[in-house]
Amino acid sequence: MRFLHIADLHLGKQMNDVILLPDQEYVLEQIVSIAETERADAVLIAGDVYQRSAPQAEAMALFDRFVSRLASMGKKVFVISGNHDSAQRISYFSSLIRDSGVYVTEAFDGKLQSVALQDREGEIVVWMLPFLRPSQVKRFLPGERIATYQDAVEAVLRRAPVDPKKRNILLCHQFITGCETSDSEEQAVGGLDNIDASVFDAFDYVALGHIHKPQKVARDTLRYAGSPLKYSFSEANHKKSAVIVDMEEKGDMVVRTVPLYPLHDVRLLEGTVDELMRRDYSEDYLWITVHDELVPPDARVTLSTNFPNMMKFSVVNSKTKMDMDVLATQSMEEKTVQELFSDFYRLQNNDQDLSDAHRKVIDKVLREMEEKA
Repeated sequence: MRFLHIADLHLGKQMNDVILLPDQEYVLEQIVSIAETERADAVLIAGDVYQRSAPQAEAMALFDRFVSRLASMGKKVFVISGNHDSAQRISYFSSLIRDSGVYVTEAFDGKLQSVALQDREGEIVVWMLPFLRPSQVKRFLPGERIATYQDAVEAVLRRAPVDPKKRNILLCHQFITGCETSDSEEQAVGGLDNIDASVFDAFDYVALGHIHKPQKVARDTLRYAGSPLKYSFSEANHKKSAVIVDMEEKGDMVVRTVPLYPLHDVRLLEGTVDELMRRDYSEDYLWITVHDELVPPDARVTLSTNFPNMMKFSVVNSKTKMDMDVLATQSMEEKTVQELFSDFYRLQNNDQDLSDAHRKVIDKVLREMEEKA
């Protein structure tokens, strides 16, 4: 049986105030195409379907179209809620849509939910564990000693009737110790949400969500699919993909990835203004860093003609480094009015310092104010 594993869709997410729904629809179309081309029997969606617990109507409609198309192609679909989702909203109508081959975790009630599938090798059990916090598990398992996320997940899995003779797949949305993170994930302070990979030893394949970089953890069959799009500039070097899992008889499994291509890539660009303007026109989402010692006042506008989707603009040169060092060591109380105005100007103009002409105007205005006082 062949499974397609994805996660962290974050439908409805914005990046630097840019609405990403068109980008998300573009990549979901690719995933539908991959499911069809690869002849996947089932699609595993490991949490964070939406960016927020009360998603926009447009985000919900996009997910509805996506899952409906998969179901109409005869694909089984398994969905768990992530830390960004509302378990109640995700599970709405879950009992009804089971008849269409779409299985969604219901709000946690203390038990691990499962669905049994059948192929020529026998039974495959798909276990679905939504994102859990220790407080949720304590409520339903008061007899268990639960202080950490690991305690919570261990307690739930220990009570699940997992048959080691069968092939078992687990959908899970948690933070596994040792994985590589990025800026766009939410993590608990001090690593309290860390879970050791050994907790999942009973499962043949663990379809993970929560971490946005595609990667395996501890073993090839314990894997984060990663987000289908780059959702922060810390992900600029990520290679996004969907995971294909071919499961034959017990112990016989092949895992591989299929690349995903964005409508707009997320990239970092650096150089002088002249160097950057000689680059090809691009509508990618960019963070541009200029290294000119004398930055033209209209640099941002000039660059936007070649890079209309520039999201961030910064200046790094000997002056900005010197100025940052001064700002870090000199307290506000020790600064003159002129220095404070200069700091404010730099904050509003991407670390650009005042010109001599600006300083003369400021000095004149301050003298006039002193004379009137």
